[in-house]
Amino acid sequence: MASRKTTVPLLLVLLSLLLEFLIVKAVIIHPHDGYLNKACIEGERKALLEFKHGLEDPSGWLSSWVSADCCKWRGVDCNNQTRNVVKVDLRNRDYLYSKGLGGEISDSLLHLKYLSYLDLSSNDFQGIRIPNFLGSFERLRYLNLSNAKFGGTIPPHLGNLSQLRYLDLNGGYSYYSLTIGIYDLNWLSSLPLLKYLDLGNANLSKATTNWMQPINMLPSLLELHLSSCEISDFSHYSDSNPFVNLTSLQVIDLSYNNFNTTLPGWLFNITTLRDLYLHHGAIRGPIPHVNLQSLGNLGTLDLSYNGIASEGIELVNGLSICCNNSLEELYLGYNGLSGELPDSLGNFNNLISLDLSYNSFDGPLPNSIQHLTNLESLYLSRNSLSGPIPVGIGNMQRMKRLDLSLNLMNGTIPNSIGQLRELTELNLDWNSWEGVIFEIHFSNLSKLEYFSLHLSPKTKKQSLRFHVRPEWIPPFNLKYIYISNCDVSPKFPSWLKTQKRLESIVLENVGVSDTIPEWLWKLDIHFLVLSRNQLFGKLPNTISFRSSEVLVDLSFNRLVGLLPLWFNVTWLFLGNNLFSGPIPLEIGELTNLKVLDVSGNLLNGIIPTSIGKIKYLSVIDLSNNHLSGKIPKNWNNLHQLYAIDLSKNKLFGGIPDWICSISSRTHLTLGDNNLTGELFSSLQNCTQLYSLDLGNNKFSGEMPKWIGERMPSLQRLRLRGNMLSGDIPEQLCSLSDLHILDLALNNFSGAIPQCLGNLTALTSMTLLDIENDDDKTYAWYSDHMDLVMKGRDMGFESILQIVKLIDLSSNNLWGEIPEGITNLLTLGTLNLSRNHLTGKIPQMIGGMQGLETLDLSCNYLSGSIPPSMSLITSLNHLNLSHNLLSGPIPSTNQFSTFNDPSIYEANLGLCGILLSTNCSTPNDQNHEDDQDDEADRYMTWFFISMGLGFPVGFWAVCGSLALNKSWRHAYFQFIDETIDWLHVFIIVNMVPLKRKIERVRFHG
Repeated sequence: MASRKTTVPLLLVLLSLLLEFLIVKAVIIHPHDGYLNKACIEGERKALLEFKHGLEDPSGWLSSWVSADCCKWRGVDCNNQTRNVVKVDLRNRDYLYSKGLGGEISDSLLHLKYLSYLDLSSNDFQGIRIPNFLGSFERLRYLNLSNAKFGGTIPPHLGNLSQLRYLDLNGGYSYYSLTIGIYDLNWLSSLPLLKYLDLGNANLSKATTNWMQPINMLPSLLELHLSSCEISDFSHYSDSNPFVNLTSLQVIDLSYNNFNTTLPGWLFNITTLRDLYLHHGAIRGPIPHVNLQSLGNLGTLDLSYNGIASEGIELVNGLSICCNNSLEELYLGYNGLSGELPDSLGNFNNLISLDLSYNSFDGPLPNSIQHLTNLESLYLSRNSLSGPIPVGIGNMQRMKRLDLSLNLMNGTIPNSIGQLRELTELNLDWNSWEGVIFEIHFSNLSKLEYFSLHLSPKTKKQSLRFHVRPEWIPPFNLKYIYISNCDVSPKFPSWLKTQKRLESIVLENVGVSDTIPEWLWKLDIHFLVLSRNQLFGKLPNTISFRSSEVLVDLSFNRLVGLLPLWFNVTWLFLGNNLFSGPIPLEIGELTNLKVLDVSGNLLNGIIPTSIGKIKYLSVIDLSNNHLSGKIPKNWNNLHQLYAIDLSKNKLFGGIPDWICSISSRTHLTLGDNNLTGELFSSLQNCTQLYSLDLGNNKFSGEMPKWIGERMPSLQRLRLRGNMLSGDIPEQLCSLSDLHILDLALNNFSGAIPQCLGNLTALTSMTLLDIENDDDKTYAWYSDHMDLVMKGRDMGFESILQIVKLIDLSSNNLWGEIPEGITNLLTLGTLNLSRNHLTGKIPQMIGGMQGLETLDLSCNYLSGSIPPSMSLITSLNHLNLSHNLLSGPIPSTNQFSTFNDPSIYEANLGLCGILLSTNCSTPNDQNHEDDQDDEADRYMTWFFISMGLGFPVGFWAVCGSLALNKSWRHAYFQFIDETIDWLHVFIIVNMVPLKRKIERVRFHG
């Protein structure tokens, strides 16, 4: 966004000071005038030399301070008559490339009694205090110490400079600026002639006086700059008595503060106001209902990056009446404004720049916008605007910059856009355009330098296509061209050969099926993206790019041959092609490389150890190839490497110690290899990991408890398919950012940690990062992960950040499912299958409203299916088979969509429509209940009879035997004879049975 401050007030200040300076300096030249050959005053010369002696001058800026006449020294001006030094201008005008002056400021400057101008700005005084003695220059009119890296407190002694017109103490954005403070502002009221005041980046939050009170005592003030001063309120003044003395104020800059309130009414009563900068001020609506007629001179209004919301349209309507002839710049971006753009926008006759980007405007562009014939910059990106571009846009003949990106606009792009003769930047990204782009669309765009037309990936394939002649010579000479998801041409666009100034080319997914022409490699390109086409053929082995930093992305094509060696490429993306053969051993000579991505090819052989010489390498992705051997052990110099992806190869051996030799690694992906060993011994120093993927290897041992303590930023942990054992450590529960936990197919045992329900990232909603999803911003490493969801392997990349999964399947876990797991309200996949879990399914499982996949199969779970489970409306994959569940299967809500009986099989106690076992109807159940009641009555009397009958029968038999001796002997003789008979019977019959069994075994 352009921010063009009106310079008229500043110019008036400087012109008045210059005029006064020239009057003092001027002298009528006369043949007998002896002042012409007079040198500077010796005492002042010595004072300047002493001043120089205290300074540090690494650039030799004061090398001319040696001659006898100090009036001829660089940065020094004298009065032509008196030869007194009146001006010392040591401003560092080359501050972007030169450190400037430093050291100490000597009080010898006090000998310059007639000094009226002192400028030490943009130097480097490394946090020293502003000297108190600077307040002793009685004639000083101009003092500029801005961006000179002073620190400490601004001395109140500056209030003695009663002749001062211009005071700039802006601390700039340096470390030292954070330490500059003002505790007493009252000294400002002693500067009645002050016209320009800049205290930017000074901390006013601890000032004993409200900032408004001393400012109100400066009746001559034209410009007030208090940006980034940590001001938290506008004033304690009432709207009836505002700024009574500031009748001349023309510029107010209060940006980058934290007001956290509405706009005060007095701000709209300053009739002289021309420029008002309030951006990044935490200002919110509503806007006060005041008469905006007082702002008839307003030329610039910047309220961007605030929270005005719906009040913005009302403000625009009001300004279109009072400021329709004066307003030149209007910035209301990043405010949450909504509704349709008002027709009153067309009333701003002299508007030059309009920024309404990053709001929530919807509806079409008003046709009245074509009346803004003086408009040079129009920024409407990141709204919800719809409809086509008005045909009348061709009337805006002064338009230089047009940005309609990231909206919902559709329809065809009008030919009239080609009439914008002054257009230099055209951004139509991420809309749903359709139709055909012809040569007439560019007919008069002779000044076009930047053209961007990324269609939304959601747009129907080939909804927009280019139709230009192969021999077409465009009227423009582009520097930057960005086109994606359009149909440009099956052949490589030959008209690009005419663009001799091209620096950046993006032709992504534009349907080109061709070889890359040789002339392309001769352009002075620093950004080349030709990914997701059907390019074929071989690449030149060596190319000499002239730029010192070059990005090349040729991924997702059909390029073949060996990997090229391009020595001055910084970011190289050649993934998902058909490159074959080994990685060149000389690849370590590509010392400029920061990103190397050759994933998804047919590369084989070992990983060259020479890669360890590329000391600036930050990302290496060699995944999904046929590489073999061990991970090199001598990459100790790769201190900037934060993402390592060697997955899906044939690597073996262990993880070398250098992998975590520094703590800045954030992504480590070594899954789907044949790596072995105790994996965690070499990972303790990877304390900043976001993603750890070691799945489908042969790692063994236990998971250490420190993983939840030394990796606090871990978001994704995939260890599935190894031979890990032991308990799952409870320390995992402290990983507040963990949203993917995949420990499946191991030998973990013990109970599921009760604290698993404390994983914070699985209790709150995570939104997809639309910025990275839509904008063409380059992510140097595209994080990806293979997970099992809904019963099948699935690869995730762009939406990985919102995937939420816990997979503990195929282990030896026992015990019950923790009740706390139902706290994970946004968990999407829960797989606990193929373990030894017992107990019931938690009754509160219905609260897991984010659950899409639930697999509890092959356990020993019992009880009924909780009725609350039918409330999980997002559930679309369920497996409860092979458990001990019983009772009816819920048939309401989400369960009515499950038609596969196999998800309930091998639960003998379950009944329902999908199973062969039907549950009883309500009438049958009532009848059965009656029968059960009757049976209960019969059983009651049966047990009563049995209780009485047992003692009666017992004593009837045993009592008789005890009383009658002959009966007792006869009874026991009968028992003995019966036992002898059974013994003989068993012996006689067991012998032939045993022989029969032996014959069967022998013949079998």
